[in-house]
Amino acid sequence: MSPSDFIVFGAPKIEQDEIDEVVRCLESGWIGTGPRVARFEKEFAAYKGQPFAAAVSSCTAAMHLSVLAAGIGQGDEVITTPMTFCATVNAIIHAGATPVLADVDPLTMNIDPAEVEARITRKTKAILPVHFAGRAANMDALTEIAARHGLKVIEDCAHAIETEYHGRPAGTFGDFGCFSFYATKNVTTGEGGMVLTRNEEDLARVRVLALHGMSKDAWKRFSDEGYKHYFVVETGFKYNMMDLQAALGIHQLRRVESNWRRREEIWRQYNEAFAGLSVTLPAEVEPNTRHAYHLYTILIDEAANEINRDEFIDAMTARNIGVGIHYLSVPEHPVCQDKFGWHPEDYPHAMRIGRQTVSLPLSAKLSDAEVARVIEAVQGTLSAKREAQTDRNDERTVRSNEEKVRSNEQGATSQDRGGCGQPFFAPGA
Repeated sequence: MSPSDFIVFGAPKIEQDEIDEVVRCLESGWIGTGPRVARFEKEFAAYKGQPFAAAVSSCTAAMHLSVLAAGIGQGDEVITTPMTFCATVNAIIHAGATPVLADVDPLTMNIDPAEVEARITRKTKAILPVHFAGRAANMDALTEIAARHGLKVIEDCAHAIETEYHGRPAGTFGDFGCFSFYATKNVTTGEGGMVLTRNEEDLARVRVLALHGMSKDAWKRFSDEGYKHYFVVETGFKYNMMDLQAALGIHQLRRVESNWRRREEIWRQYNEAFAGLSVTLPAEVEPNTRHAYHLYTILIDEAANEINRDEFIDAMTARNIGVGIHYLSVPEHPVCQDKFGWHPEDYPHAMRIGRQTVSLPLSAKLSDAEVARVIEAVQGTLSAKREAQTDRNDERTVRSNEEKVRSNEQGATSQDRGGCGQPFFAPGA
């Protein structure tokens, strides 16, 4: 099979509408932050049923800005999950606050509310849950805890564009909802993110911080309305989204439901195909929730399969199937151990998941033939390892039987003798 047959993990489904919009954007001469970004913000806010949205350069930027807009900084603590990408923790650190980890529920892989409650101190100012793989976190419990302790809630919705919990969209429970439009995400702009909020003052702060701290609508300073003066009112960042990116997002968002249905179909095919394998499949979707079907993760237990996770990944790559790891738990990373003294063993559920997890391709771009190849590769990799192990076991059994025959012919072996070389039982005893 040639390299061109390699199934790229998370390859986005880009259609002609996006290509045409990008061309029109280029031809317009306005490729920076402008009218297409404003349009994308408005349409995304409408999709999520929220009044305010601010498009930014990444979900990392969205979380960083949200933590700052929440008034969190030096000396404050934010509780989050160890089962996440480093960006979640980094956003807290960049704001000057201290991340505190609460272990996950081993079934859902989402942050455990009981663990959150146990880690609240007088310094705690917010909870930052992640809707892992597109599965809604337990927002009833988390928002109740936050309300009781007077905490902000900042949702990491990088995996959760379509996710719903008890009939309500993810990203609308907390004070801020942060989304990703990275290349592998369910809606992509190549790079990009979005902040949702119900508070207009929070929106204004996010917008100002996202563009160098310049006064409102600074992007209009070069518009056909004539040059507009601006003032720098805060020390901000370069976190704005470009129209060139929004040109993709506008049309990606319009196909969000059809792409979701395709991923749901692939998810069900995987569940059926892998039901008999000795791997842990994703938990069933909880009642009255909607899974975004962003990641399909399986856990490879070496004891059950005679193959560890990394060997499985190598074998899948050799079969031209791209896979991912989501994620090594945060405390596994040296920088986190050095900075905070975290140890993976202190978060046992996240540690085990992080060392066994593999994400399989789940893009709406996948053809039926490619889905079949992924299934065949998973089944073939696991069965090949089992067959090889069975052959080795058979060889060991044969050698053991041969040794027993020789032992019976020659008398007791050293293993059958006592410490002085004498048999444990005298002949004829």
